[in-house]
Amino acid sequence: MKKVLWIALLALALPMAAFASTTTSVDFTNSGGTLSGSSEGLTLSGSELIAVNGLNGMGLVTGALGSVSFSTGALMAGGSLQNGGSFAGGAGSSFVIDGNGLNGIPSGAIFSGTFDGPVTWTLITLANGTHNYTLSGSITGTWYNGTTVYGASVQLTINTGKGFFNGSTKISSGDTSIGASPVPEPSSLIFLGTGLIAVAGLLRHKLTI
Repeated sequence: MKKVLWIALLALALPMAAFASTTTSVDFTNSGGTLSGSSEGLTLSGSELIAVNGLNGMGLVTGALGSVSFSTGALMAGGSLQNGGSFAGGAGSSFVIDGNGLNGIPSGAIFSGTFDGPVTWTLITLANGTHNYTLSGSITGTWYNGTTVYGASVQLTINTGKGFFNGSTKISSGDTSIGASPVPEPSSLIFLGTGLIAVAGLLRHKLTI
């Protein structure tokens, strides 16, 4: 299982390169947790922060490092929970990364902010007819030292089989990149989501052989 985790972290590092800019960013990887909600909004709880890369000049730090949680605003017109759409960001949303003080990671809120625009909820139908969902959006807020920072996050759900999202599902993994510069282009989020889907397929294959 440890070997699978390292393979997953290595694969996640590839799409995170899409976030590269002229300033250094800090990358966070979370795993597990429950994504629940309705047309009034989606909420992630119980997701563990398992990797941080680039914080305070440190390289990749792994382990049980804290938690990631968020909530969105309401589903926007034209979308659906089952087939995808957009949720509102802004003041009605939140995004928080908490550290637990281990392995050089700060204790308490490392980042606290909101989604600064619509949050995209995308249905992905795989070749075998089963479904994944990705949730992606740009974020802005306050760094643990009080400065204003910007970033983007993509979260991948556990495969829901041939059924659709029914109000609650588990998160497979997620990645968030935060830096001093504005958020990446939407195409970067697409690349990251594609990388997460690849990791999900790799983990499923590894766990079944």
